Amino acid sequence: VQLVESGGGLVQPGGSLRLSCTSSGITFYAYDMGWYRQAPGKQRELVASITSAGSTSYVDSVKGRFTISRDNVKNAVHLQMNSLESEDTAVYYCNARVGVSRVYEYWGQGTQVTVSS
Repeated sequence: VQLVESGGGLVQPGGSLRLSCTSSGITFYAYDMGWYRQAPGKQRELVASITSAGSTSYVDSVKGRFTISRDNVKNAVHLQMNSLESEDTAVYYCNARVGVSRVYEYWGQGTQVTVSS
């Protein structure tokens, strides 16, 4: 199983980035997908998620600025990030999760997002 993130980088405050995560080795359409982030000295937090049925949810701090979407043909999940703030600086991780009584969960290697002038 592989989850590969791309699209991170350095951007000025107010700018935009689009993160992508492509998967292989899983039945992608059956998985709930999420984007997590971890800033230095902080715990990893769930930023946005999208279920296998397409329902989305966001942490309050990114509502109205970030949009998560999935492409079940290309086995990919995206995170469009607009109006970026310095507080969004973190390593962003893609997560794939399926199951209830027995959970299968996979992580990508992470991509750095730095918001700075």
